Amino acid sequence: MNTIYKERKIVSRLFAVLLCALLTVPLLSSCGGGSKTATPPPVDDTVGRTVSDRQTQAKKGLGTGQKVALLAGAAALYYMYNQHKNAPQEGAQGKYYLSKNGRVYYRDAEHRAHWVTPPSEGIRVPESQAQQYRQFQGYNGNTSGRDLTGITSSAAPAL
Repeated sequence: MNTIYKERKIVSRLFAVLLCALLTVPLLSSCGGGSKTATPPPVDDTVGRTVSDRQTQAKKGLGTGQKVALLAGAAALYYMYNQHKNAPQEGAQGKYYLSKNGRVYYRDAEHRAHWVTPPSEGIRVPESQAQQYRQFQGYNGNTSGRDLTGITSSAAPAL
């Protein structure tokens, strides 16, 4: 009788261990990996980034007697978006997109989104080009005005 009891005890322990192992498989298989086709989350690399190359591009073609406007904030961001929205390549110097929340971003070679921020010192733009940004915050130091929310871009991929 004692041997039957020991055999049942061993079998029930083996069954319990097997059951525990089978129950942990779904838990362990759900960790990591992920879909390789999913778009990675946006990268916020606005800290420590310099935009001097964009500012020098905006200064090209300004004559000494030409009137200029200073675009900062939303006005500068929308100006930068309009300068890059039809660019053929990807990356910081490539195509820019306008998100639903009113922010501008570009996608790198791995299709990660990078938020674009305007230079803190603003962008000097010929006044003839700057007129279309008059209604936005940051046009010639204007703190009131419109931001980029509600402006839609049909060409922007999902973020």
